[in-house]
Amino acid sequence: MWFKNFTVDELNDRPKNHIGALLDIKFSEIGEDFIVATMPVDERTHQPAGILHGGASVVLAETLGSIASYMCIDPQKYMAVGLEVNANHLRPVKSGLVKGICKPLHVGAKTMVWEIKIYDERGKMNCISRLTVAIIPQQK
Repeated sequence: MWFKNFTVDELNDRPKNHIGALLDIKFSEIGEDFIVATMPVDERTHQPAGILHGGASVVLAETLGSIASYMCIDPQKYMAVGLEVNANHLRPVKSGLVKGICKPLHVGAKTMVWEIKIYDERGKMNCISRLTVAIIPQQK
């Protein structure tokens, strides 16, 4: 399903001046039709009540879906841009790591739709998200 064989190290070796790096999102696994990344739940990702901010969960979800889209296209010809993201926040998380698992719902030539489930360290789902991505010609 992927355009080429990627490694976890390649996915983690991205520029450091973006929100995913600021929140310490790290890719940990690549499967035949899924990718996995983690994000710490700490002062960077908390909301004022001391629990995981829903926006941080959305950043993890959009990072996973965007990278998964990138992995499916020829980046010399195309780029993937987000069209819509939604998230349902199911339970609070106070600390530790959350793990996002991204799987395709639709992988087309012009659009892709990804489902991202986010779990706490106990394996309880705390967020489910869906990301729709447009595939457009590379801007030269």
